[in-house]
Amino acid sequence: MEKEHDFISERTKWKRQIYRIIFQADTKMGKLFDLVLLFLIALSTFIIMMESVKIFDAKLHRLFVILEIIITSFFTIEYVLRILTIKNKKKYIFSFFGIIDLLAILPFYLSLFFPITKYFLILRMLRMLRVFRIFNLLDFMNDGKFIVNALKSSSRKIYIFLLFLMIFCVIVGSLMFMVEGHREGFESIPQSIYWAVVTVTTVGYVDVSPGTQLGNFFSILLMLAGYSIIAVPTGIVTAEMRNKRQNFELVCSRCGNEDVDDDARYCKICGEKVV
Repeated sequence: MEKEHDFISERTKWKRQIYRIIFQADTKMGKLFDLVLLFLIALSTFIIMMESVKIFDAKLHRLFVILEIIITSFFTIEYVLRILTIKNKKKYIFSFFGIIDLLAILPFYLSLFFPITKYFLILRMLRMLRVFRIFNLLDFMNDGKFIVNALKSSSRKIYIFLLFLMIFCVIVGSLMFMVEGHREGFESIPQSIYWAVVTVTTVGYVDVSPGTQLGNFFSILLMLAGYSIIAVPTGIVTAEMRNKRQNFELVCSRCGNEDVDDDARYCKICGEKVV
């Protein structure tokens, strides 16, 4: 992890103070700032949802607009201060939280020209991830990284499975197009593929259903296959997580070192083989 002097200017005292408040939560002002930030995020999300309800929007539209302007102004000033007080500006701007901070204010200014884009302000909810830092719940973030790493490791297997699923749905959809004989909902192969995807994922919108006995037979087979197909990616990820956990819990039998990397074959302290 980078040290504080890698980020902020050593010459400017006010930048250092603002940096501690905005970027860190180890002071009373820092925690208070983050709590206010979370409250405004929750309030903004609530306003956006209420604006989509015609009854509330008709009665409180002006109040909603005023509150949104105040909240967005606060977020804009905060974003500018983050850029001003940090030394490595480019690294912050293109980081995960930097992009989220930008997305928290950008839809509001776009909505001045394209009103429909204001609903993208719901992306501000992503900023709630800062709650882990505020309440010292970094262990939860580590568990999240553990899951992400397992997903990355199993991504190839999942891609192959998705490719197979796409081919399977196209074939079944084409067969249903021939079986149903251009009935309603099966007028074209793309529509039949839509039915196959809805059926194999066990969603079942019931907006399209086969009308022939052979079509119903295919539906039964597809529904039964759907339960098995859905379990495949879950099993792939679970197996990968188990492998990651076993590697994560490796302990050197000679020196007792518990800090063993996931891909390590030898202990970094004494050189004993651990795998």
